Amino acid sequence: MEIVDHRLVGALRVDLFDHDAAGAVADGDAVFQTATIEALLDGAYDGDLSVGELLEHGDLGIGTLDGLDGELIVVEGAAFVARVDGSLHSVAGKVRTPFAVVCRFRPSITATLGACVSFDALTEAVRGLAPDAPVLAVRLDGTFERLVVRSVARQRPPYPPLREVVAHQAEHHLTDVCGTLVGFCFPDRTGGLEVPGWHLHAVDDARTVGGHVMDVALATGARVAIEATGDLHVEVPSQLGAVAVVADHADQVDRADQDGRVADRRSEIDAVEGRATPPRR
Repeated sequence: MEIVDHRLVGALRVDLFDHDAAGAVADGDAVFQTATIEALLDGAYDGDLSVGELLEHGDLGIGTLDGLDGELIVVEGAAFVARVDGSLHSVAGKVRTPFAVVCRFRPSITATLGACVSFDALTEAVRGLAPDAPVLAVRLDGTFERLVVRSVARQRPPYPPLREVVAHQAEHHLTDVCGTLVGFCFPDRTGGLEVPGWHLHAVDDARTVGGHVMDVALATGARVAIEATGDLHVEVPSQLGAVAVVADHADQVDRADQDGRVADRRSEIDAVEGRATPPRR
């Protein structure tokens, strides 16, 4: 894992998840996360937290479902999943998730954006509006002249690592879609806790299609809302309890890096995040 940005260490609280205490540990303004991207990379796809329990901690967010069964999108307190064919479906509260990030979305910044020709142009425009903070939560509503989303098929044990799964992902190239993007931006150095940089999921207004955003071209007039926070609460399933030491203290993280015991998995995360292939002709 990469060493952890010191701002994120200061913002972080890591606990073992206790189903009996679900809902009682949620910090009002904290971004809440279950499990870590490090575990997901290694094939920990069995869900521990139910979507119903997840929604007690936030009304906006992203993630996946048990067995890596599609892309989870939480918007306005409702949970949806984009299946491998791109179709969008409501998620029952009893369904479990192995990895998700949510917050009670209370934006402090709202603005209207001009046209953005790519994912990088969009995220640069949003970043230019946001204050310096360890974590940004974002919602964007508008018309997407081009929207490229992906999802993956449900996996069966023994689970392959995530990099192998996304090698067989399905991409869907959409045009002239009115919809919503939601997601987060984390520091470049996240210590295996989260996806560094921007991680966005999409749903259309009709709630029929969606997925993990790989590329986007945005028409003028989209509305963006941003919440900047310094609080991240990570609940680690008991079988992953050892990762709680990842960001226990900044000095421990630095020592591990100096001793060469911390592996840099950024290239692997970049590979599974991906970017879209050229549009089909």
